[in-house]
Amino acid sequence: MVRHILIVTGLLALAFAGWWYWATRPDIAKLDIAKVQGTRPTITAPRAQMIPTIAVAEAVGWAGNAAPRPAAGLRVNEFARGLDHPRWMYRLPNGDVLVSETNSPPRDVGGITGLVMGYLMKRGGAAVPSANRITLLRDADGDGVAELKTPLITGLNSPLGMALVGTTLYIANTDALVRVPFTPGQTRITATPETVVRYPGGGNHWARNVIANADGTRLYVAVGSSSNIGENGLDKEENRACILEVDPATKKFRIFASGLRNPQGLAFEPVSKRLWTTVNERDMLGSDLAPDYMTAVELGDYFGWPHSYWGGYVDKRVEVLRPDLLEYAKRPDYALGPHTASLGLTFAADAKLGPRFASGAFVGQHGSWNRLPVSGYKVVYIPFNSFGFPEKTAKPVDVLGGFLDAKGRAQGRPVAVITDRTGALLVTDDVGNRIWRVAAK
Repeated sequence: MVRHILIVTGLLALAFAGWWYWATRPDIAKLDIAKVQGTRPTITAPRAQMIPTIAVAEAVGWAGNAAPRPAAGLRVNEFARGLDHPRWMYRLPNGDVLVSETNSPPRDVGGITGLVMGYLMKRGGAAVPSANRITLLRDADGDGVAELKTPLITGLNSPLGMALVGTTLYIANTDALVRVPFTPGQTRITATPETVVRYPGGGNHWARNVIANADGTRLYVAVGSSSNIGENGLDKEENRACILEVDPATKKFRIFASGLRNPQGLAFEPVSKRLWTTVNERDMLGSDLAPDYMTAVELGDYFGWPHSYWGGYVDKRVEVLRPDLLEYAKRPDYALGPHTASLGLTFAADAKLGPRFASGAFVGQHGSWNRLPVSGYKVVYIPFNSFGFPEKTAKPVDVLGGFLDAKGRAQGRPVAVITDRTGALLVTDDVGNRIWRVAAK
């Protein structure tokens, strides 16, 4: 009897050990990342994980004169340095550049989730407190280096996006869209910000972007989800995972597009005039899923989160399944690869980087934490056709790489991308604490 008990106990122990091994081992990509990019990405079966694959590149910063590596025919230099976690940028009509120096508000997350998040933020270079300011940079002599760096406005609440409408500067704090009087040329704002609308702040995805339409009568605010797949309850996701359309005159908003887990970049495509966004998709489905993407968005669009991804693939981990919503889930226009953390977005309308980069979109990929091998950590370019959509067979073209050193450590991590007044590309680097400028040789 005792012998039988020992045998059964041993078998149970072996079974548990086997289960634990398969449940906790890192998931390694089975596809080349190019297979999960483009207008027709390969969507494999999910490999759900109980314990996430953690592979964020350790942030070490730039040593000496090290710098990112530009594509052939381009050169790179420091536009500004000595910044405090620079994230987003906005170019003013006079050529001045505004940059938000910002980070997540304090997080109150306990348990395993909190431990994992804290580890990731520290290792990835995002554990510093938010500077909560917008800084003005000016390159008056046109040499590609900002000689003026001065705080424009301070005391904000984890600000990110900015938009100028006439003589009003709109700022997207984590929990509210605010505005202040501002005239290009000013170097200091002392006015108290006026709240336009409030929306949910903080959460896993705290950063809010904003863009104005051509006549300034509407503003669009990107608000990410508070969770991965609504695991804390969908009641916590009200007015999140969406793009809000704000009427600044009445101080009211409505949901413009929904089902977007974490929309970040916002830009109007110059040919079609459509609004486009970059979106970070869900984690813990394996290293090959789900692809982050960029897509055009129109009023009423629904992109599936949290119930499905890429136009109708059901996520069976979601607590309340909604098969009735599948027929409404819109397929995104272009896959940017899994876990790339694609954030920055700008179109090449006034870029002057040569004919290779004349008609398309530039995307800043902050870099993965939930994929082996790591993905992103670069700036890429996606060619567009004459109708204002990505070329059907086009794959992302590297514009600025070298953010990872020979040991796979992050010397920098790109975030936002805009063009300066000369047509060069500016890229924020929130690990290197500087802004890089990419120009044609």
